Amino acid sequence: MARSELRRPAPAPELGLDVYRRLREGIIAGRFQPNERLVEANLSRMLGAGRTAVRAALVRLDQEGLVTREHNRGARVRLVSDQEALQIEEVRAALERLLARQAAAKATASDIRELRHVLVDMRKRLSSGDAIGYSELNPKFHQLIWATARNPTAGRLVGTLKSQSLRFQYQTMLRPGRPQRSLREHELIFSAIVAHDPEAADAAMRDHLEEVIETLRWAIGHKSRPPQWLPD
Repeated sequence: MARSELRRPAPAPELGLDVYRRLREGIIAGRFQPNERLVEANLSRMLGAGRTAVRAALVRLDQEGLVTREHNRGARVRLVSDQEALQIEEVRAALERLLARQAAAKATASDIRELRHVLVDMRKRLSSGDAIGYSELNPKFHQLIWATARNPTAGRLVGTLKSQSLRFQYQTMLRPGRPQRSLREHELIFSAIVAHDPEAADAAMRDHLEEVIETLRWAIGHKSRPPQWLPD
């Protein structure tokens, strides 16, 4: 999506929140790169908003860890170090195991249908050789699990962590067999939720995210190659 697509009109009372959401979405989606300067005047023109709304959005994004603001130097997209990237994934794993357990205990027939629909799409993308499309469906699958768990506090925390990990540009797509293993891992998580088995869901999510962390370590060792997005 081009940066020009960030521009959308919004009613005046909602403009501040709209600016925050669009800027956050742009950072998470990679339309702004790590360490890139975020100039208020430029963002104001791009978003069709006043500098006061832009400044308020940057303050909020700084509090979330997506932006770094420095006195008299403006704001930049925060660069996450290799070590912090691993720590984020380790904390995320603990929260997602909890959410998987709760999802298995609370899943309704409607929840399961939604998860199955995404998983079917993931299989189709992978079988057609669309690894990027497959990776783009990963967040949706996980977000449905968070929603199914009905634990908004844990969901909010893991969502913030995930918004940072999505910006890690490591070469993981080239790891041999990773997309295929990833699909099998998601299928095991889904099967445990369908069976309403919290223990199995916890174990499947643990195994999945341990593999994600190992893949991240592999990717850190291959950073000299052109970057790609980290897939689950």
